[in-house]
Amino acid sequence: MMRAVPNAIRIAAVGDLIVDRPNPDQFFTAASSLLRAADVAIGQLEVPHATTRTVATADVPAPPADPAHLAAVARAGFDVLTLAGNHIGDAGGEGIAETIEAARAVGMETTGAGADLEAACEPVVVSRGGRTIGVLSFNCVGPRDSWATSRRPGGAYVHVHSHYEAVGANPGGPPTVHTFADPRSLADMRRRTEEASAAVDILVVALHKGLVHVPAELAAYESEIAHAAVDAGATAVIGHHAHIMRGVELYRDRAIFHGLGNFVTVTDALTPAAAGIEEQRRWAERRRTLFGFEPDPRLPSWYPFHPESRNTAVAVLDVSPSGHLHWGIVPCWIDEKGRPVPHGNDDLGRTVIDYIRRITAEEGFRTEFAWEGDEVRIRSSEQQGDTE
Repeated sequence: MMRAVPNAIRIAAVGDLIVDRPNPDQFFTAASSLLRAADVAIGQLEVPHATTRTVATADVPAPPADPAHLAAVARAGFDVLTLAGNHIGDAGGEGIAETIEAARAVGMETTGAGADLEAACEPVVVSRGGRTIGVLSFNCVGPRDSWATSRRPGGAYVHVHSHYEAVGANPGGPPTVHTFADPRSLADMRRRTEEASAAVDILVVALHKGLVHVPAELAAYESEIAHAAVDAGATAVIGHHAHIMRGVELYRDRAIFHGLGNFVTVTDALTPAAAGIEEQRRWAERRRTLFGFEPDPRLPSWYPFHPESRNTAVAVLDVSPSGHLHWGIVPCWIDEKGRPVPHGNDDLGRTVIDYIRRITAEEGFRTEFAWEGDEVRIRSSEQQGDTE
């Protein structure tokens, strides 16, 4: 695909990566040329890639994937992996250390997790075309035992509170749920973002956030934290965790991709027939009750996600030689082999963009999507055009 902006530096970002099936290269074959063409490609690694069998969470544990599979991720074109997420601490400090070591051994940098909180909050900084690009990663969904401290390995985080308010004279009925970031935790994230922004030309902040498996619904804390990141100097904000696409917001002329959904997410861990751990089996069996969906029967059992999650995308930021920012999306469709397949202005590409346009509107954002060749440019409804 031709770049919309000649001679630009391109940053590409995708959502969750779970690379836990044999022959992992096969899942990237359709998208690898697009990723390798970017100057920097960023992905969110959802689970540890390690050989340890340590279990360090009381939540539903994600078994570590084979660290050798990260070589396929690197071959696909990824340069930076963000690690802050709800599963990064599932295999303890050993799993985090092995994951970082395995990623670096194949040429990828990581941010968002480490041996302590300062290491977890250290940004990745790379240089491309005379510009410096920084990446930070924060987990906004817990659990607490995944969080790094000054003395414990884990992930960088923003602490989010939930308040449940009873509605009317209906004790025990469905409540109104209010969510908001802990002020001190949010202030720490802002400080770290300001410091990173001052040291680089372009800063991408990745947030692990959102309501899982639920179409077109944002919790209040999501915009609060994303806006705080932009206010502190983030050039772009990318979201993941929900395993389904979210809308795109333009805030202060900066793009917030509230959720990039799944990219390569292939795992047996949530398949009842294959899940060998009791907590995983119970979780898989409760899926219908909790989220009201069944996976698309056309996909293998190791893609156990919402049918609408087949709509996904690669977010792109092109930085022109003059420093002007151009936001865009390359629509992708997850095919029957679990592979994200980029599409241009064809039937499937238009279907995916129509989906993103619809959920963006349902989430209350006045963002416009306009085809430009085989990519889609993103503008606010008030924007009349680009200026150099």
